[in-house]
Amino acid sequence: MKKTKSKLLLKNREWIYSVACVLLMIDQIIKIIVRTHMDLHDEIEVIPNFFSIYYIENTGGAFSFFSGATILLIVLSILVLAFLHVYVINDEEMTKWRKFGLGIVIGGIIGNLVDRLLYGAVVDYLSFSFFGYSFPVFNVADIGIVVGFFILALNILRRDIHEFRS
Repeated sequence: MKKTKSKLLLKNREWIYSVACVLLMIDQIIKIIVRTHMDLHDEIEVIPNFFSIYYIENTGGAFSFFSGATILLIVLSILVLAFLHVYVINDEEMTKWRKFGLGIVIGGIIGNLVDRLLYGAVVDYLSFSFFGYSFPVFNVADIGIVVGFFILALNILRRDIHEFRS
């Protein structure tokens, strides 16, 4: 029984951290391309009045909250990663969706953490406008964090509904 549990935990970890590495690599490659081919505040309009690549550096968190609080955001990222790692190494019963959600959240957090550690700010570049409203500029790591937490929340809610019905 103990051997089977260990193998399952190892398989979960491998899957989750593989997903995290893929997201991290995609995120960092795009950020390197943006940093090396654009100047800060340059904009490339891809779809007029809808989507552009707009290079900015964000010293805050989502929506520029805690702007300038780089050390706080580094510490917070490390604490969240530690919590998620403990969860990953202890939870043996995970759906594929939960593993995927955890993987992209971890990859996203690490992607933005790398930027903060190397540059003191996060490279953001995806800019969308809808009916005159400009959404805050973001990056692939941010997508991983938001989508991953959404998947995890739905997974937990689904499990809770299933347990409530039982």
